Amino acid sequence: MQFEFFPSRTLTLYLARLFITRILGVLVLLVLVLQLLDLLGESGRILAWPGNGQAQVLTYVSLRTPQLIARFLPYSVLLATMFTFFPLNQNSEIIAMRAGGLSAHQILAPMLLTAALVAMVSFGFNEGVVTHATARLQAWQDVKYGPIAPDNGTRSSVYVSDGPDILFAAQVSGSGAAMRMDDVTLFRRDAQDMITAQIRAPHATFATPGWRMDAPVEFDVAGTKRRALAPLVVAPGVTPGEVEISAVNADGLNLVALSRAITAMKASGRRTAELEGKWWHKLSGPLSSILMPLLGGVAAFGLARSGQLLVRAGIGMALGFTYFVVDNAALAMGNFGGYPPLIAAWAPFVLFLLVGETVLIRTEE
Repeated sequence: MQFEFFPSRTLTLYLARLFITRILGVLVLLVLVLQLLDLLGESGRILAWPGNGQAQVLTYVSLRTPQLIARFLPYSVLLATMFTFFPLNQNSEIIAMRAGGLSAHQILAPMLLTAALVAMVSFGFNEGVVTHATARLQAWQDVKYGPIAPDNGTRSSVYVSDGPDILFAAQVSGSGAAMRMDDVTLFRRDAQDMITAQIRAPHATFATPGWRMDAPVEFDVAGTKRRALAPLVVAPGVTPGEVEISAVNADGLNLVALSRAITAMKASGRRTAELEGKWWHKLSGPLSSILMPLLGGVAAFGLARSGQLLVRAGIGMALGFTYFVVDNAALAMGNFGGYPPLIAAWAPFVLFLLVGETVLIRTEE
């Protein structure tokens, strides 16, 4: 038994079943509570748009829930680790396993295997569901929960420059010559980058070159005057390709689409460190679930009668939450160029893997 990674089949299934049921239970509870709290703040904004009602609130829930699941699944694995190990230790089941000749790693093996399966499911869920929901929700929020275009690659809050001028579109749909901008604003600027005029239009289409603004309205900053204009073409130097690479939302793209966006931005000479860090984090993020049983394992080993069970559980929780803090900090440092994207995404995982192993070995009795 000492040379086998897993305990017996019966014990493996027993521990895995305990662990997965607690993961699902904690996740459902967290998502329900957080979704209710989120609705308290967003339902007023959703219903503020004329014509919105219960259907739109349910649509928001359907788009927001995948985000909550993806974000709090690793936390659920951490809490489930505590809820699994604490009673096992308190009821002396861990002691019985150790007396049967099992090592700490053999006891943890079923949890690690379960966590690995959760990480795989999490990765597939993020790529297939969360990215789509994030893109749609962002586009909907940018128009203040009003009507949005069909889901045909809609992008939101797009800024592009044409010399000193800035062209902004609240929403962009389509691609190539068929691209369309909605709620468009052109900021005209002088040589000192001061805004001299704003031209607004409900939409703009590609005019090969430039963008044709229909029913534009100009506001002159110096004269504080507003006047309607005939349809005109602006930003002749802006192409649909530039608009596409200026509207990259890493959270709303899967790995393949994000890779293409990074390649296009590199070809145009733009900085891609932030997007590369998020690309790597799409791989390392789901794997954080595998760390949670290891970091929380300190709660499993140690005699309950020693009076330190709560202390051990607290240490396990602290290690798990510290990982999430360090992970977010490293990703932020990578976005600012402090770390290379690969290190920013993977260094916290490797560091806490070593920390978890060290703590497990030193606290094992």
